[in-house]
Amino acid sequence: MAARKPIDWPQCAARLAAIVPRERLHPAVLAHAAQPGKREPWMVAFSGGADSLALLLLLWAHWPEHRRRLSAAHFNHRLRGRAALQDERFCARVCAALHVPLAVDHWEDRPAKPSEAEARTARHAFFDRQLRKRRARVLWFGHQQDDIAETLLMRLARGSGLAGLAAPRPVQAMPAGKVHLRPLLGLKKAELAAALRRCGASWCEDQTNAGEHYLRSRIRQRVLPAWRAAVGERDALAGAALSRELMEEDDTALQAWLARLAPLREDGSLNLRRLRGVPVAVVRRALHQWLLQHERSTGLSRQCFASLLAAVLTRRTTRLSIGTGVFAEVGRDRLRIVSGVRNKRGQFQRRIN
Repeated sequence: MAARKPIDWPQCAARLAAIVPRERLHPAVLAHAAQPGKREPWMVAFSGGADSLALLLLLWAHWPEHRRRLSAAHFNHRLRGRAALQDERFCARVCAALHVPLAVDHWEDRPAKPSEAEARTARHAFFDRQLRKRRARVLWFGHQQDDIAETLLMRLARGSGLAGLAAPRPVQAMPAGKVHLRPLLGLKKAELAAALRRCGASWCEDQTNAGEHYLRSRIRQRVLPAWRAAVGERDALAGAALSRELMEEDDTALQAWLARLAPLREDGSLNLRRLRGVPVAVVRRALHQWLLQHERSTGLSRQCFASLLAAVLTRRTTRLSIGTGVFAEVGRDRLRIVSGVRNKRGQFQRRIN
């Protein structure tokens, strides 16, 4: 059998750009990329799958003036043996053909049975290291409409609020001035795969995506097909994408409302007087931001947060434990962190404010 002809990746990128013009990319991402002074390094999270491959090719083709500042990053989770190594080599071939620098790292200290969250944490830690190394702030992801629906269903199952349900966002501000961009949210996975086939492109298939070990994979294999079939002629994926857009608008509006109230005080306390008469959703956000400021947001149980929120809403003077020797003290006009111990009589003795 004759050997397959090597893919001309620059030509493939040009063909893909003709099929998926720049106008098909998310307008918020286009607006961000067009801002004056944005001639800065761009990095693509490149797994070798259809989505990230399409993203890399479209960026290379649609922004030729940015090619010298374009790079890619591939994280080998080392979960699939030789197949994972083949993915890494594929990414290297594509990037070499496009003259795009590629950074590769391997998960050396991975757990025996890593969770989705652990894999994501390791992957993003690698991305952050590469951004710092290249003095870059912009990281591009190939998420598309199927990812929106999957994320929505996953987060509904765990009771996420508006901010969580509005993910993944096309333009996501991150700490230290970094930003994550997702221009493919208006496109379906099937559309991207069909466009790549028309260009003569191949890509990597992660077989774990076809399994049911991870929650996202189970939703992808079981729930999404049934949901789309139940909806019938309506476009369920487009509907989920529209809902995501509307929730992001509402989330931004609530955040702007809270910013105008400015309830966080310089001494680290929360000014409850400024939260009087505002909706619970705004108070909830203020409380989340206050806890985040004190690095207490992740370890707090839902029950403890609900008790704290109820005390804030009723202005009930109380003191609730939010950690070993650490308390949230609710007064009539402010909420603050105090540390202390109980003496032999069971009385609270404050150490610091």
